[in-house]
Amino acid sequence: MFELLVAMVIVTATILPLAYAFASEKRLALSYYQRAVAMELVDGETEVLAAGEWRTFPPGTHPYPIHADAATNLPPGQFWLTIQTNTVRLEWQPSVTRHGGTVAREVTIQ
Repeated sequence: MFELLVAMVIVTATILPLAYAFASEKRLALSYYQRAVAMELVDGETEVLAAGEWRTFPPGTHPYPIHADAATNLPPGQFWLTIQTNTVRLEWQPSVTRHGGTVAREVTIQ
């Protein structure tokens, strides 16, 4: 009986750190995936804005609507468009932490 108890303690002592490592790795992979999705959306929309779409917005900071289906894979957050005299900046800001972080792209306009 004592040997069984010792074996169970040894197995538990090795399984728990592995389970924690797998869970941590899963959260990290999800964070990287969400950041990649946000980068793709911001890059694509920045290209559209740089091609002249920025003219439809007044100067200042505005929420920017995204209509891509891939945006459903993002955590809750907001896209922000900032138009200044010679720059356009599109930014994704998640409202929760550890979900990819802020992604921003800025282009110079003529």
